[in-house]
Amino acid sequence: MSVTSPPVGRRERNKQEKLERIVAAAGALFAERGVDDVTTQEIADAADIGTGTLFLYAKTKGELLLLVQNAHYVRALDEGRSAAAATSGAVDGVMALLAPVVACNRTQVDNGRTYLREMIFGDAGEQHHAEALRVVGETEHTLTELIVTRAGRSEADAGVLARMISSGLLVAMASAPTAETTVDDILAVVRTQVEAVLAHDQNG
Repeated sequence: MSVTSPPVGRRERNKQEKLERIVAAAGALFAERGVDDVTTQEIADAADIGTGTLFLYAKTKGELLLLVQNAHYVRALDEGRSAAAATSGAVDGVMALLAPVVACNRTQVDNGRTYLREMIFGDAGEQHHAEALRVVGETEHTLTELIVTRAGRSEADAGVLARMISSGLLVAMASAPTAETTVDDILAVVRTQVEAVLAHDQNG
């Protein structure tokens, strides 16, 4: 016997439509000018809502950026999983997983660095911040699985190594000094770190 989901009510549809307009408006403005040069009033106007309504979905521009960017990072992680599956070896698998994440972070440099700052130092009880941390957790989980299957480590040891690699990735992205620092530049730094972590693991 099939179970039919109850129809979505008008109120919920309206909320979803407003959320989609907010994400579209904020995403376009942030991509065009950067988060620091966009006001919440401009976002509200572009989404055709009042600022009071906007603040029901996100209280600050930082939260708005998390709302917009989280979905991009989820897609980047999915892309990385597919790329990693087509590789062999632990280091190549890890790098294939992380490359789309770095590319996502560097699409708009100022936004990428602000996103990392909000993710690390934002309000842990805020839903968009919690979602960003969930994506980090998913990344570390996938790293752990790669290290277990390709480097032959126990799940406990692989989890520690995954956290080290994830932390190194965040630092490498956050400390990239200028827009001239390319995705390949950052990946070269990350690869050196990954090789060191996994080589230390094998020799230790």
